[in-house]
Amino acid sequence: MELAVAPPMDSGQVRAGGELADSYLDVRDLTKIYATRDGVVRALDRVSLTAKRGEFLSILGPSGCGKSTLLMIAAGLIPGSSGEIRIAGQKIDRPRTDIGIVFQSPVLLEWRTALGNVMLQAEARKMEHKAALKRARELLASVGLSDFENKYPHELSGGMRQRVSICRSLIHSPDQLLMDEPFGALDSLTRDQLVLDLQQLWMKQRMTVLFITHSVAEAVFLSDRVVVMSPRPGRIDRVIEIDLPRPRTLAMRESPEFADYSRQIMELFLARGVLNEHPGGKAE
Repeated sequence: MELAVAPPMDSGQVRAGGELADSYLDVRDLTKIYATRDGVVRALDRVSLTAKRGEFLSILGPSGCGKSTLLMIAAGLIPGSSGEIRIAGQKIDRPRTDIGIVFQSPVLLEWRTALGNVMLQAEARKMEHKAALKRARELLASVGLSDFENKYPHELSGGMRQRVSICRSLIHSPDQLLMDEPFGALDSLTRDQLVLDLQQLWMKQRMTVLFITHSVAEAVFLSDRVVVMSPRPGRIDRVIEIDLPRPRTLAMRESPEFADYSRQIMELFLARGVLNEHPGGKAE
């Protein structure tokens, strides 16, 4: 299978003046520099990429390559040092309220039930209560938690708590969902189920997703495109289009096509020294 690999800024048609047609997320020459006690740390270095509305885009790379920094800037939670991010043509220069965010930790309120934690977002946004309650219950049902809506976080498994967190992030039907390694702390079977749940939610709602992960299999399974980042300072090494039919099944991970995409990514990591097949010495 031939992989479709292209530089990120070549995706989409280009209008006069350099604007990209059909782009929803537009990252342009984004650099982020942190001042630390040990000196300056360049987390991101001139990162440029685009995503179309409704696209599932994964950011994959080693620890410390700036993946989470990119997400935080896209959320408007921290500023870039230079360059910019635009969403639907609007420059991001302040915290955004039009998105959903899911972190590695579910961050649930222990004194609220699963349903109450989902409704917290609706209350903060002053959504109409009856409609919000109906949507909250529909979201919980869609991830298999209908029978657990009155349970408290300490009564739920780790995977259940993360499902509640995802439902909370979606109750206001955001156009964009930002996810920072949301399944990183879960066991492999639970991760598999949440990957399937997330695919189902995305296919139903078609929000634009920016998904940060360390998992090659997760990125290939979920994404329309996988953005592979280099070690720090974080730069975009390659953008790989994932041409697999949807809905994707766990059995597809055993297919030659899935293996080809995974191998392409792993070879990039080996070539950049992110992975070393012969630690402590050279191959014979």
